[in-house]
Amino acid sequence: MNKYVRLLTTAMVAAAMVVMSAASAFAMGNGTGEIDYEKGVVRAVGMGVMPPQAVNLAQGKILARRAAIVDGWRQLAETVKGVQIDSDTTVEMNMTTSDVVKAHMSATIKGARVVSESFDKDGAYTVTMEVPMFGVTSSIAKAVLPQPTVKEPFPQPVASVAPAPAPSTSVNVEVKVNTPTPQQSQTPAAPQQSAATPAAPSVPASSAAPAPVGQAVGNYTGLIVDCRGLGLRPVMSPVIKNAEGNPIYGYKNLNYDLIVKQGMASYTSDMGQAARAGSNPLVVKAVSLDNHNGNPVLSTADANRVLIENGATHFLDNTSVVFVR
Repeated sequence: MNKYVRLLTTAMVAAAMVVMSAASAFAMGNGTGEIDYEKGVVRAVGMGVMPPQAVNLAQGKILARRAAIVDGWRQLAETVKGVQIDSDTTVEMNMTTSDVVKAHMSATIKGARVVSESFDKDGAYTVTMEVPMFGVTSSIAKAVLPQPTVKEPFPQPVASVAPAPAPSTSVNVEVKVNTPTPQQSQTPAAPQQSAATPAAPSVPASSAAPAPVGQAVGNYTGLIVDCRGLGLRPVMSPVIKNAEGNPIYGYKNLNYDLIVKQGMASYTSDMGQAARAGSNPLVVKAVSLDNHNGNPVLSTADANRVLIENGATHFLDNTSVVFVR
């Protein structure tokens, strides 16, 4: 009896291996991958087809889906290599030099989430899979971002350069229509001013008392760096510099766990989609880019203003930073 059990077990294992081989063999291999910095994910499309060895439609569908997922893993593995950690380093470079990073990235890819899938009448199965760039578990950041040994304080403003004046208005302007109340509508209009009485000079809105140049106005909820037209290249660990080449914002200034969880900044092509910077952001314009177009450069005056305002509300510490490109 044991002899027959062994023979049956061997036959079942062999059949399973054939099925798995068939599933892998019919991965179509023409999926695509992309790095979506705005949504913070690496995305890939995997495709597979039913093998002719499938005994019925249900088994064929299962095998086609398995083949599509395997193809998706392969596409993700290739695409993830191109993610820029900083302006000089890609994920592939870290995987080449560190077996630990390579193992962590392999586990992260195997944990990819299937966000959509479909099966057509011709027997082809398609899956769209995503790996998060940031997150405390199973993210690219968790695998590749180095943890600094010491958290460095933010630098002081450059003493020889006056900070740029703080903007007198927020980018979020709430427009209100002044509708008179019933009591107001019953109030007679004021008489017209006599021609003999000189009218009070109008004061332009821009000439209102400016905010103190060297003091923090406070209440800024975040920072928007306008890099439009400069060709900014997204990276996972950007650095903001002043015009003198000195960093004012980098991963060494921040809490490592916070960086891994949500990243240092978000990227968008639409100023209206800069929610990460909050309801009252400080907006500055980058004057140039540095280090392979990965790091925005601010005028020293603007950089000083950013540092002064951060001292009041700590939006840099909270990584409430958005790059518009």
